[in-house]
Amino acid sequence: MEGKLESGTAKKPDRTVLIVSAVIVALFTAWGLVLPDNLADVINAVNAFLCNDLGWLYLLAMMIFLFFGFYIALSKYGNLKMGKPEDEPEFSNFQWFALLFGGGIGIGLVFWSMAEPMMHASGLGGSYGDGTVFQNAPVAALSLEQLVASNFATDIPVSVIDAIRITFMHEGVHCWGIFGLVGMCLGYAAYRKGLPFLVSSTLYPLIGDRIYGGIGKAVDILAVFATVFGVATSLGLGAMQIAGGVEYVYGVEGLGTNSLVIAMIIGIITAIFTLATVAGLEKAMSAVVNFKVWLSIFFMIFLLVFGGTTFILRELTWTLGSYITTFMNQSFWYGDTAWLSNWTVFYWGWWIAWGTFCGTFFARVSKGRTLRQMFLGGTLLPAGFSFIWIVIFAGAAFFTNSATDNSVVMATQAQYTTATFAVLQQLPIYQVMAPLTLVLIVICFVGAADSATFVLPMLTFGGTQDPSKAARAGWGIAQGAVTIILILVSGSGALVALQTASVVAALPFMVVVAFMCIALARQVAKDYSGNEEDTTCWLDERAAKKLEK
Repeated sequence: MEGKLESGTAKKPDRTVLIVSAVIVALFTAWGLVLPDNLADVINAVNAFLCNDLGWLYLLAMMIFLFFGFYIALSKYGNLKMGKPEDEPEFSNFQWFALLFGGGIGIGLVFWSMAEPMMHASGLGGSYGDGTVFQNAPVAALSLEQLVASNFATDIPVSVIDAIRITFMHEGVHCWGIFGLVGMCLGYAAYRKGLPFLVSSTLYPLIGDRIYGGIGKAVDILAVFATVFGVATSLGLGAMQIAGGVEYVYGVEGLGTNSLVIAMIIGIITAIFTLATVAGLEKAMSAVVNFKVWLSIFFMIFLLVFGGTTFILRELTWTLGSYITTFMNQSFWYGDTAWLSNWTVFYWGWWIAWGTFCGTFFARVSKGRTLRQMFLGGTLLPAGFSFIWIVIFAGAAFFTNSATDNSVVMATQAQYTTATFAVLQQLPIYQVMAPLTLVLIVICFVGAADSATFVLPMLTFGGTQDPSKAARAGWGIAQGAVTIILILVSGSGALVALQTASVVAALPFMVVVAFMCIALARQVAKDYSGNEEDTTCWLDERAAKKLEK
């Protein structure tokens, strides 16, 4: 294998992936500028088809990926390293855990941790646009009167537990499992086998040196496509929450629903970040992103202390038990395709689309770790952090809502981006906490943009782990442009457009991940049995057998 790998990695970097990816982004941007109504119609039609007709595929694929990841991690193959046998981890356990935790605090957690469970429990998350409710939603919603009448100091309604459990399912083990899986496949190919740091490299056991040809380039282009639109969803949600928060906190009417304002927020933050990248302020950006972790911990402690400590601790144990005992049922639940389209299918598409993005980051910081450490650490540690986060934020929201005559539900009903601010308004030092919340959202925005403009040049410049400033700046601008187009062409349906972008991007990459699993299983079986020098790929074996026959 050494000869093949050396000859492969020594080739002059091919710009095909960069050119094709850039053309796709440019065409999409032009489509939105010239024919915005047509793009909006296509987005709605594609979303309806994928969610209604192929929703089952997303559920099934996510569970297969999760089972496969746990199988590799817990089997005899879990001891194999992502690196040579003598390689040691680059980071200490504490540093590694901190990096994984930092990757776990994203815009999605800040955006949905209060709004989603509140929407589920009150019925807001189970209704169609005309106000009628889903007949088979997985939560028996409480009325506003029931929510207020519930004495959260002594009792916890089952619907509230179900709402928090479903929220955690969407942000928990399923989510981080796909990141850990991609990180495991990519880290093993790059650090154990010496292949370029590209998604296509994970398929070497199946297609061999064809990873440097048309098949490999197509796979990397799909990875770019998934990353661009998956990250666009996060950036769009972040900008929507910033606009809604400014409107709620400072009383600027109509700001949170104004697509042009949201697009301007995306443009301004993208410009600031891009200029910082070009000016060489990476260390300052890194310090800001690290500050995100400490600010997030501060928020968790603050809400735990002032948001109903006893209630939060009680619902933590009950929710965890409910999540564990209903794990299989809720993972395959298919009671209402309309509800699944709005929630679970969207989330699964979003996380699969983010697989390259987060998986690349996980692999990059895990050199020298075993496959077991990569998957279990990359899945269970961030998922555990997410669970504690959601329980604290959601618990504080329900407790505060009950004590303030449904103030949080009504604010969420009026504009779901303001749920967090509605809770903080009822707690001490609101004048300090509200601006800090905006700061946290902006930092999460910057963190996502920073990581995306690092991963995308890697994918389009031959797997380089030190992309140039120009490449990062170019992809930063492109990422912002795609997000702005999605916001502008969809108007009031911005959330649907963002959801559709993730679901569509995930479909082809889902196929890639399936082949990544097959390739990893084939490779680790060889390496564990002592045949590590065997470089015969599956296609070559098939061709040899056919010729022999």
